[in-house]
Amino acid sequence: MNYYLLVYGLYLPTTVLLTLWVARTLFTNGRTFLVDIFHGNEALADSVNKLLLTGFYLINVGYATLTLRSTDTIRSYQSAVETLSIKLGTILLILEAMHFLNLYVFYKLRNRAQAYARAYHS
Repeated sequence: MNYYLLVYGLYLPTTVLLTLWVARTLFTNGRTFLVDIFHGNEALADSVNKLLLTGFYLINVGYATLTLRSTDTIRSYQSAVETLSIKLGTILLILEAMHFLNLYVFYKLRNRAQAYARAYHS
């Protein structure tokens, strides 16, 4: 049996599904922060949110396809599962890092918008 095809066949769909789930969660829940950052301008917030979503897809699916190839020797189900867990674990850590990067950017933008609003309304 070709264990590489087993790993690839499980890795790519799982990675795409995880990316879609995380991106959808960020897209849905991040909108509120963007509307606040852009002072209620919903059209601008929605536009930026869609651009962030597209970038998130491109980065994560692009990285997943780049790391699809495996140089590990896979000669058993055990080594297939181990290789798959390393690949999926790496993708999950990258998704987590992107999530916290997005949160940090939203936090900084929100603080800047609030400081501007305080200075402008004072």
